Amino acid sequence: MTGTGVTGGRTADRVKAAAGLMAVWVALLWVLEAVDVASGHALDAYGVIPREVSELPDIVPSAFMHFGFGHLASNSVPLLVFGFLAALGGIRRFLAVSLMIIVVDGLGVWLVSPDNTNTAGASGLIFGLFGYLVVRGFVDRKLVEVGVGLLIGAVWGSSILLGLSPTNTGVSWQGHLFGLLAGIAAAFVFRRRRTPAALPGGAVV
Repeated sequence: MTGTGVTGGRTADRVKAAAGLMAVWVALLWVLEAVDVASGHALDAYGVIPREVSELPDIVPSAFMHFGFGHLASNSVPLLVFGFLAALGGIRRFLAVSLMIIVVDGLGVWLVSPDNTNTAGASGLIFGLFGYLVVRGFVDRKLVEVGVGLLIGAVWGSSILLGLSPTNTGVSWQGHLFGLLAGIAAAFVFRRRRTPAALPGGAVV
C-alpha cells in the first residue's frame, strides 16, 4: 500500500469515528429527553442549582439534560457540527476537551448563577467547542484548523455573541460564558506537542 493510501485510510477512519461518536451522543440526548418527558420531567432534577453542595455531582449529568424537545432541537445541530469537527482531531483528545469544558462550565454556573435557578443543557459544551475550534488552529499552528476556526466563527459568531448577552433572558449567559472560556483554555491545555526535528548525529532542534 502506498503512503497516500495509508493516509487516506486513516482520514476515512477518523471521519467515521467522529461521525459515529457524535451521532450516538446526540441520539442519547434525545433518548434522555424522551425519558424525561415520559417521567413527568423527573430528569430536570439533574440540572445545576447554584451554591448547593448537594448539586455538585449534577455538574456532568446536567450537560446531557434539556428542558423540552425545543431546547434540545436548538442544541442538536451545533453540537453535531462542532463535536464532529473537534473529534476529527482524535477521539481521546475530544473526550478530554469535552470533559474539561463540562466540568469548568458546570462549576462556573454553580458559583455565579442567580439563586433559585436550575441550569441544564448542552449549550455550555457547544460554546466551549466553538471557542476550542476557533483557537485550536492558532495554538497547534495548523493552517487547515485555522481555516476551520475562521469558518466556524463567520457562520456562528453572531449567535455566540448573542448568547453571551446578559439581556438575553431565558438562557444562562453564565453557562455560555464559562463554556466559551473553558473551550479556549482547553485548546492550550490539550495542544499538540511538536516533535523536535532531528539533525545528523542525533541532535534535535
